[in-house]
Amino acid sequence: MKGNILIRGATMTLPTQTVLGDLRVRDGIIHSIAVEGTLEPLEDELFIDAEGLHLMPGMIDPQCHFRDPGQPEKEDLGSGSAAAVSGGITSFLDMPNNKPSITNLAGMQMKLDTAAAKCVNNYGFFIGATPTNVTDLQEAVGTPEEAISIPGICGIKVFMGSSTGTLLVNEREALNEIFSKTGGLIAVHAEDEKRLIERYETYKSRTDMAAHAQWRDDVTALLATQLAVELAQEHGHRLHVLHLTSGIEAEWLNGITSLPSQSDDDKAIITTETLPQHLTFDETDVEREGTRLKMNPPIRYAKDKEQLWDELKAGTIQCIATDHAPHTLDAKALGFPDAPSGMPGVETSLAVMLTHAKDGQCSIEDVVQWMSTNVADCYNMVGKGRLEEGADGDLVLVDMNKEVVVDDELTWTRVGWSPFRGRPLVGWAQITIVAGTPVFERTEETGQKGALLVEAGGAGTPIVMTPWR
Repeated sequence: MKGNILIRGATMTLPTQTVLGDLRVRDGIIHSIAVEGTLEPLEDELFIDAEGLHLMPGMIDPQCHFRDPGQPEKEDLGSGSAAAVSGGITSFLDMPNNKPSITNLAGMQMKLDTAAAKCVNNYGFFIGATPTNVTDLQEAVGTPEEAISIPGICGIKVFMGSSTGTLLVNEREALNEIFSKTGGLIAVHAEDEKRLIERYETYKSRTDMAAHAQWRDDVTALLATQLAVELAQEHGHRLHVLHLTSGIEAEWLNGITSLPSQSDDDKAIITTETLPQHLTFDETDVEREGTRLKMNPPIRYAKDKEQLWDELKAGTIQCIATDHAPHTLDAKALGFPDAPSGMPGVETSLAVMLTHAKDGQCSIEDVVQWMSTNVADCYNMVGKGRLEEGADGDLVLVDMNKEVVVDDELTWTRVGWSPFRGRPLVGWAQITIVAGTPVFERTEETGQKGALLVEAGGAGTPIVMTPWR
C-alpha cells in the first residue's frame, strides 16, 4: 500500500477553493480529487476517514538549521526531520553553517547522503559562500551563462553579517564576485557587518536582552538588504532575502519583490520571507522570556510586527520560514550576551499560523499560500505546494477545533523546548503524509506528542528544483 491512499470527507484547501471532498494518491502522486466526495476505496490503498479535519498540501520550510554535521547535542537531520513532520512539514531546506561549514560539492553530497539515511521527509540544502569559493559555488549551481540544478541543492547562502557559525561575506568586492559569476538562487542573511562592529562598543557591557535589538537595529538590516538588492538588480541575479524582521525593510521592499511566477523575466527576481516568531512576538515577549527569544536578526517591536503583517498580506513578503536553529537550554541559560542566538520552530510554525487564522489575523488559505504554495514558487520546486492532480502526494491533515497548550516536554527537537511554551494553539498536524505514505500521526492513543510511522530514511527524497538563469 505504500504510496496509495484515499482520504475521505476532508475540508480540502485547493488552489482556487476550499471544499469538502475526497483525495486519492497513487504511487505517491495525487491521482484524483472529488468535490463532495465520490471516491470509493480500492483494495490496495490505505483509507483515512478525515471528517472534521482540514486537508492541505504539506508545508515547506525553506530555512532550517538541523546542525548536521557537527552538533548532535542540538539536532541532526534525523531528529530535525522528525520534528518537522510532527509539525506538518513535508519538505525542508537546510543551511550550511555546520561544523565544518558546507562550502563545496563534496560537503553537499555528504549532507544529501546523510539525509537519505536519516530523514522522513523531503530535503534540500544550501551551499555556503565564502569570500574565496566562487569556483565551488559554480560546481553546485552553475554560472550566469549556464545555471544547473542538482536535486536537493537549492542555492547559495550568504551571511552578510556575523551570526551562528563561521561563514561571513561582508565586503562588497567579494559579494559582487558571487553575484556576477554564479547561477542559481542566492539567499542572504542581511545584516550590515560594519555597522554591527561600530555599534558593538556602545552595547558590549549591557546584560539586558533589550540591548540585542537595539544593537542589531533595523538600519543594520536595511543597509544589507539594500546592498543585496542592488547587486541582484545589477547582475540580474535571483535573490531571496531571508528572515525579514523590520518594518522599514518590509516597507522599502514594497514594489521590488514578487513571486517568480508573477515576475518580469527581464528583471532580477527578488523574494523574501518572514517568520512566525516575528509575526507573534515583540519586545514584551522578549522581556518575559529572555534569551529563549534571542535570535539574529532579533525579535523587534510591536510596530515592526504590525508592518510585517501588513506587507505579508500585501504580497511584499512572499512566504514564511522558521529559521529553526536549536540550542540547548544550558547554553540559553548563559544569559545575555553569552547565550547563543536561535530557537526551535518546525514543530509549531503551522499551528502558530493557523491559530492566527482562527483569531482572524489571516485566513487558512493565506497560511497554505505562505507556507506551501508560495515557497514552492519561490524555489521552482517541481510537484510541491498544491492540492491538484499530478502533484506530489505530500499532505497534512490538521484539526482546527482542538486547542492544545505548547509544552516543552512534548517536543521532538533534541533540545527539548519551544519558544511558544504555554501558548494555546489549534491546527496541530494529525497525520503527515510524504508521497502518499503516512509518516506521522497524532491520535488519542499516541497523545499530543504523536508518533513516527516510518523508520529513519523511510520516506523523503531530494527536492527537484528547476534551474535559474
